[in-house]
Amino acid sequence: MRLLLSLCLLSLVVPVAGAAEATSKRPNIVLILTDDQRFDTLGCLGHPVLKTPHLDALANRGTIFRNSFVTTSICAISRACLITGQYASRHGIQNFAKPLTAEQLASSFPVRLRQAGYRTGLVGKWGLGGQLPKDSWDYFTGYSGQGQYFKPGEKGTGEHLTDTQRDEALQFLAGCNADQPFLLQVYTKAAHCQDGDAWQYQPAPRYKTLYEDVTYPRPVTATETDFQAQPHFLQTSEAHNRWKLRFTEELFQPTVRDYFRLVQGIDDLAGALTARLKEQGLAENTVFIFTSDNGHYLGEHGLAGKWFMHEESIRVPLFVSDPRVATGARGQNRQEFALTIDIAPTIFDLAGVAPSPGLQGRSLAPIVRGEQPANWRPEYYYEHRFVHPHIAQTEGIRTARWKYTRYISETPVYEELFDLAADPYERKNLANQPESTAVLAELRQKTDAAYAEIK
Repeated sequence: MRLLLSLCLLSLVVPVAGAAEATSKRPNIVLILTDDQRFDTLGCLGHPVLKTPHLDALANRGTIFRNSFVTTSICAISRACLITGQYASRHGIQNFAKPLTAEQLASSFPVRLRQAGYRTGLVGKWGLGGQLPKDSWDYFTGYSGQGQYFKPGEKGTGEHLTDTQRDEALQFLAGCNADQPFLLQVYTKAAHCQDGDAWQYQPAPRYKTLYEDVTYPRPVTATETDFQAQPHFLQTSEAHNRWKLRFTEELFQPTVRDYFRLVQGIDDLAGALTARLKEQGLAENTVFIFTSDNGHYLGEHGLAGKWFMHEESIRVPLFVSDPRVATGARGQNRQEFALTIDIAPTIFDLAGVAPSPGLQGRSLAPIVRGEQPANWRPEYYYEHRFVHPHIAQTEGIRTARWKYTRYISETPVYEELFDLAADPYERKNLANQPESTAVLAELRQKTDAAYAEIK
């Protein structure tokens, strides 16, 4: 009888222990989302100036996605794409004012992971309209709008916003332990400009002389000839208006140095997080995902900002660093098309949480594990339907070789076709060339079909 009783008690205890063990094995996840950081601005991506040792270390023991793109290149809409895992034409947020619906928030990965037992935190730029959804996280210090790099009266001397966000993220980590997995979203303002300020890019004071001795080469397409080759509506666009504030002959070097200094602050933030995780014994079970909400022109084609379909605007850095993967799967450089809408399904997959219905992206986790997923997308559809009097609306298809763009708010619709293999800087528009008729027709059809599918 004593033996039988002992076995019965053991049968009650073992499942509980097993559940605790399973919970402890679920990975912690840190998602760092930067702002306006173009695809090439990390040391590990071959940048000739930037030194980003902390991010490089994470990337080099993880998986770098060399072809990572946003589905809409503008802050608020791209962030909505990320959290919903959907194209803008599906989630319906096409401006800075419209918030997530209650249903969209409830099905988002941070809310779903919290329901599944994760401790959740969000630090930094929320970026979407409506009231801040503070109660949907365990720890939330997000803010509306763009935010300010410095407090009033302290510009260039006081505490920098990136450092504030670092300290808030560290405060969240201080409350974490190995008994409960966590999700931490760190959404920096860097490397976004300070809109409306004469000093457009405002790094922390400690970086004041960093890169001061560097003369950064102007982009290949930052010429008057390339600017004049643009259609009139781009020459008179908001993107060229902002170019005048940043990338004239006089402003170019100071602007790019400050932009690089903001990226340096992001790297130092990442270094502080990785150091704290090691101190707390959590590093070996923490996955880092690093990306940006959109790209950024540095004067290419006579443009600044983002919005349009040039590579500088739509392409972003992305790596996933998972210390749990097999040694042979570390240090990968993958060529698959990865999109903003893939982040949500990837996080669901990593956390072992069933994905919410309606996701349009795919999990990147199998690729991170070194697998070759079947039927991966051979191309991707891009859209930008934000309404602005000086920003033309666009859509198009980007394949491995070709890029087709049409400016759908122009009358008549203006088309561009670039052979990226022969013309990586997008300087020769082939849309009106007789020899391109077949390719143009095919990509027009693909654009129509893709839009019909993603709506």
